[in-house]
Parts: sequence; C-alpha cells; structure tokens
Amino acid sequence: MTTYKEVIGTAVTNIAGNSPTTVNGDIWYNSSDTTFNFNTIVTAAWATGGNYPTGTQELAGAGTQTAALAFGGENPGEDQTDKTFEYNGSAWTAGGDLSTARRLLSGCGTQTAGLAFGGVVGGSRQDSTEEYGGTSWTAGGAMGDGRENMAAAGIQTAALAIAGDSGPKKQTEEYNGSSWTSGGNLGTARYFLAGAGTQTSALAFGGQPPTNGLNNTEEYNGSSWTTGGNLGTARTQLAGCGLQTAAVAFGGTQGSGSNATELYNGTSWTASAAMGTARRLLAGAGIQGGAIAIAGDTQGTGVTTATEEFAAGAVTAIIATT
Repeated sequence: MTTYKEVIGTAVTNIAGNSPTTVNGDIWYNSSDTTFNFNTIVTAAWATGGNYPTGTQELAGAGTQTAALAFGGENPGEDQTDKTFEYNGSAWTAGGDLSTARRLLSGCGTQTAGLAFGGVVGGSRQDSTEEYGGTSWTAGGAMGDGRENMAAAGIQTAALAIAGDSGPKKQTEEYNGSSWTSGGNLGTARYFLAGAGTQTSALAFGGQPPTNGLNNTEEYNGSSWTTGGNLGTARTQLAGCGLQTAAVAFGGTQGSGSNATELYNGTSWTASAAMGTARRLLAGAGIQGGAIAIAGDTQGTGVTTATEEFAAGAVTAIIATT
C-alpha cells in the first residue's frame, strides 16, 4: 500500500495532542488518542442578520449574538426613544420600554439582566440607571454625575462606566447592582469610545478628541488603568465587545463611516473581516467569536436598520481517519 511519505515526500509528525501550527492542511498523528488530524481554516466574516425594527443611532446594546438586547437611541425625526428590542439570532421583537427615553446612553449585561445608564434627554446629560429583568425596566442607583458617550463593561450586578462627555472625562465608576462608586481614572480623557470585558478586567479603546479618533487602548484590573496595544485604525463613535484578552472593535468614523473590524488578543490588535455596512454610533454586543453590530448612522444614506453577525476565523482540527 502507498504511504503518505511516499506520496508527499515527508513523514507525518507525531504529536501527543493538538498541532501547535495554524497552517491550513497541516496533517499530524495525535498519539494521545491515536487519530490522524488535519487543520482546516475557517475564515472570519460578517453575515446579514434580521433588520432592526427602525433606523436608529446613538443606541446601546447588551447580551449575546443569539440573545441580544438593544435600547434607547435616536430615530429620524425623534430626539430620543425609549424603545427596547430583543434579538433571538434571527429576528427582533419588542421588549419593555425604558422608563426614560434617552440617546447616547451606555449598556451592558444580558438579555434578561441588562443595564442602561447615562445618556442625554433633550440637551440634559443623565445620571440615571435602569435595570432590565427580561420584560421591564426598573430604577437603579444614580451615577455620580450625568454623562453621555461612555464605554461600558461587565454585567448588571458588576458593571463599569468608562469616561464620557461632560469634559471629556477620565472618570470610571463601578456598579454593584444597587449603587455606583468611583474607580480608577483613565490615562487619556475621552468620549465616544468603546469598551469590553468585566468590571475587574476591562478594556477601553478609541474615542475622541481629536475628532478623527484615537487609536490608544487601556486595560483595567479593577483599580487602575494601564496602556495596551494601539488600534490599527484610529477612530471614534465605534462599538466593541468581548473580553480584555479577546475583544473585537468594529465600525466608527474617521470623518466617514468605517466598516473596519479589529481583534485584540490581550496585547495587540489585528485587522479582520470588514462589515458589510460602514457605520458609526452603532450598538454592539457578544463575544469576539460571536459579535453583533446593531443599526447606527452610515454618514451618507442616513441611519440604518442593518444587523450583522460576526464569526471569527479559527483553526479546527478535523479527524481524518481513526
């Protein structure tokens, strides 16, 4: 019988476990489970999801790609909205209205335990917080001061509000499910930034000033911020989600709507697949390998209803023969 070595000209590598390489088509013998394996590369891509019920910008998001929550924002001809919508992975349905209609707000948590805070009503910055229980919003503790254009991270009972506009701010506040307390200040004051991670392991990136956007990233350890790797594309009014060591940044603007996507590994950002619809002032939710981009402003054709779902590239070990 013809062997692999006779056909290919080299022997199959014997490894006790998974291959350390990420080369498409690499073959190895896994001596731990006595199987032959090969690498298959899955390409990162954005796919079209169910349209948001109405064109909206300056909204907030929470949850996962298959169980997302989006709320507030600004609709055409309306200064701010109180509407909440829930996503099941294919379609949006109406949820309970916010108690206070607002735009430029922030949010985090899950579809059944969401958090909304800050924002603008008319021209007034808000300090109010609302908690979502899966059907309706109830009042939470007020922030230390009214802010808009903040980044958010964490969950309903352990949230982080980062920077924002009434300055701009370096200020961080931490929420414990009932009240906000002061956390460590950012190194760079900014607003229209994005965030990811948890209350004790967060990420803040992008934003302004300047008006064409920042590229710097900062990492939070629960008490203080330190410098992380720079974004490849400086931008403001972007969205982000994921973890401090596995985040995704998408959309935003440098004077026109961006479709750029970047992935963070805890040290540096790398470019990934572009969104189908370039936009700013959008909402985002999910994890690095399963993010969702919601609505926003295209800076050309007005606000959009587009929802897009991200699948990160990966190397999958496939058993070729046993």
